[in-house]
Amino acid sequence: MSEILPSLTVSLGERSYPIFVGPSAASALRARIESLRAKGRRVLVVVDEALALAQGTALDDLFGDLPRALVPSGETSKNFHMLEHVCRAAAQARIDRKGALFAVGGGVTGDLAGFAAASYLRGIPFFQVPTTLLAMVDSSVGGKTGINLPEGKNLVGAFHQPAAVFACTGLLETLPPREFSAGMAEVIKHALIADAELFDLLEKQPLQTPTDPRLPGIVTRNCAIKAAVVQSDEREQAVEGGRALLNLGHTFGHAIEAVAGYGTYLHGEAIGVGLVLAGRLSAALELIDQDTVRRIETVVASANLPTRLRTPLPTDQLWEAMTRDKKVDAGEIRFVVLKDIGSARTTRSIPPPLIHQLWLTTGAHP
Repeated sequence: MSEILPSLTVSLGERSYPIFVGPSAASALRARIESLRAKGRRVLVVVDEALALAQGTALDDLFGDLPRALVPSGETSKNFHMLEHVCRAAAQARIDRKGALFAVGGGVTGDLAGFAAASYLRGIPFFQVPTTLLAMVDSSVGGKTGINLPEGKNLVGAFHQPAAVFACTGLLETLPPREFSAGMAEVIKHALIADAELFDLLEKQPLQTPTDPRLPGIVTRNCAIKAAVVQSDEREQAVEGGRALLNLGHTFGHAIEAVAGYGTYLHGEAIGVGLVLAGRLSAALELIDQDTVRRIETVVASANLPTRLRTPLPTDQLWEAMTRDKKVDAGEIRFVVLKDIGSARTTRSIPPPLIHQLWLTTGAHP
């Protein structure tokens, strides 16, 4: 078999890993599984339950009779109970330190399985096989793993880089339209922080279906943006900018998820509203003009994402959720704001009354 070259590589020294995107990803995945089996290494496949129903034949083709642990779909699966479920499945499959987990599903499955891999036997390798657009362009790359607490999202976790990422874009063809739209929030985010040309492309011709021939190239482009940021600031320790820039809109979005109840909004839907709020905050700070804010709102809406809250949420609860966000530093919320389309920075000391006022523009209530 000839060597299958990756679309790109995340360069992190001894923790570097390849990302395969598009038609070659499935072949590369099969080759990796064959290699593991040939070496006698045990494998557990952690699979999103809905995906197992929708793509059962494809999963059988890729993973054969390897043992599987099913994870219910949705953000509520990122909890200690499901972490125990995956770790016990690994123990029952007799996974040892030379074994590995494959995370097959969206961001929830990847975060949960990745944290289980980081925790089980104090750390074993894992592979990301993202099957949602959001996971392909964002959560599968970078090594952030974790689970949620009632008090906030991703408050328990670990940095644990995958051994490889296999983004088989053909698997997106059975993805519900709502899930595809949710993934577009992260595509728009990457364009806003680092790629004005990509934003212009999305503005002129929105990407709305998984059959769009531009999809593999756009996924690769997003992974390259994420990889570049991760390579420069792997553990989000930069005083300013760095990996924190990937949180554009997320402080707002995570608050929506927490207050509305996990699962009420898909992650990308909450981030869609968050991106609009980040644009309005940037304008309030006189970094961008109102025309740029309108452009952001139009691109978010063209991806079939919400730009306002579906039902009113209390601003005091939203603010309280923001103060518990993991991006709070020395008691201050660190926001990401735009200097222009394709350029962002971090900022602090935003007056709480301004944030409350911005929430009101989305349909929140005092």
